[in-house]
Amino acid sequence: MDITTALEARDTLALAARLGEACRARGASVTTAESCTGGGVAQAITEISGSSAYFETGYVTYSNAAKTRQLGVPETVLDAHGAVSREVVAAMVAGACRDSGASLGVAISGVAGPGGGSEAKPVGTVWLAWGDSTAQEATCRHFDGDRHAVREQARRAALAGLIVRLEDSQAAQEKSPWR
Repeated sequence: MDITTALEARDTLALAARLGEACRARGASVTTAESCTGGGVAQAITEISGSSAYFETGYVTYSNAAKTRQLGVPETVLDAHGAVSREVVAAMVAGACRDSGASLGVAISGVAGPGGGSEAKPVGTVWLAWGDSTAQEATCRHFDGDRHAVREQARRAALAGLIVRLEDSQAAQEKSPWR
């Protein structure tokens, strides 16, 4: 499954339920490190009964100081790249997984609007990273709409990305001749 297919489920709670199924099937645990979504991904995950079996913890690190203090994002990285960047979300997810012990995490930092955008990072620019304490994969998305719409699209993208990584990992393991 790819992220586009996962995102076809427009219902955030349906994505959260599917994430729970994928976590249980894989024996995975997840964590979130959120900025512009303000804990919305963690909220969606914990709407699902039984999520305590796979959801470790969530970090809402809205300020740069919180990103450094709670997740260990180096100030030099924030200064060099800004909070809305590949480097920062990669450091956020690594720190969240390292601190929580979760096997997989997602990090989100973006410009939800209506203010705060720039020519280089307009409103709707959101960086997401998935990974663990040692390896991360990040992507930049540009979402349309008002603040609520940007945040909701970011929540769904975060959940869909977790699902894709878990299901792809499970499929690869099942197809492996080394099992």
